[in-house]
Amino acid sequence: MEFDSIKSSAALIYDEFIQNADSRTEQWPLMSSPLPQTLIIAAYIYFVTSLGPRIMENRKAFDLKGVLIVYNFSVVALSLYMIYEFIMSGWGTGYSFRCDLVNYTDSPQAIRMAATCWLYYFSKFIEMLDTVFFVLRKKNSQVTFLHVYHHSIMPFTWWFGVRFAAGGMGTFHALLNCVVHVVMYSYYGLTAMGPNYQKYLWWKKYLTTIQLIQFVMVTTHISQYFFMSDCPYQFPIFVYIIGLYGMIFLFLFLNFWYHAYTKGKRLPKVLQAQTWAHHSNGVMNGNASHEKDE
Repeated sequence: MEFDSIKSSAALIYDEFIQNADSRTEQWPLMSSPLPQTLIIAAYIYFVTSLGPRIMENRKAFDLKGVLIVYNFSVVALSLYMIYEFIMSGWGTGYSFRCDLVNYTDSPQAIRMAATCWLYYFSKFIEMLDTVFFVLRKKNSQVTFLHVYHHSIMPFTWWFGVRFAAGGMGTFHALLNCVVHVVMYSYYGLTAMGPNYQKYLWWKKYLTTIQLIQFVMVTTHISQYFFMSDCPYQFPIFVYIIGLYGMIFLFLFLNFWYHAYTKGKRLPKVLQAQTWAHHSNGVMNGNASHEKDE
């Protein structure tokens, strides 16, 4: 009886909560409830951290060179398309980069922004394949907390973004993230093409730098909200979530930078015993391991 009472109370709270959602996105795929995406994310975490490694334990690693080339450059193309759509639906056609509100009308531009937000949300599920490919290639050392956390938290939080605030100042970090992904997945696509291209990919370290710049820009942009005398952004909770997101990932990537490059754990083994000063004088070359930072 007590359980039924708790369940009824939870249902009432959810119903009250969802009443404030954007009716325009209600019938879009995966948008009716957060449950489907929660199950997908849970299955993803279970597979990449437990089931997948166990399945692959006594199997030969898959050679996915062709798949990785197609996958990475497809993500580049998708990211370029989303950049264009974000720009055309707001960020290049009227947004001030300060207190930009969500447009809940059915105007073509407002619907275009909402649709772009949904596409960005869906792209986060596509990017989960990053980790699946690591597992299938038996690159389990790349399945780090930072990597799995990033690929899990993004789609989960973005369901609420699309459902409640598909547009406005809360989407700047999505635009920026698409720009970063064009650079990152271009790098990974070229890396997958083989050793003949690796001598041109000496700039692995700068991928982390780009990520750090991204999180500084995200945090700086969203922090403006706290210094504006009048900004009636419809769902301030997302400002706090984005700000917290930016700071958490800034910390995590700084920690990664320290362990990867300052302590030398991600440098070529032949160089790990050498000093950082020696590295910075151009010793790093195409023999470096080109694995994903996240």
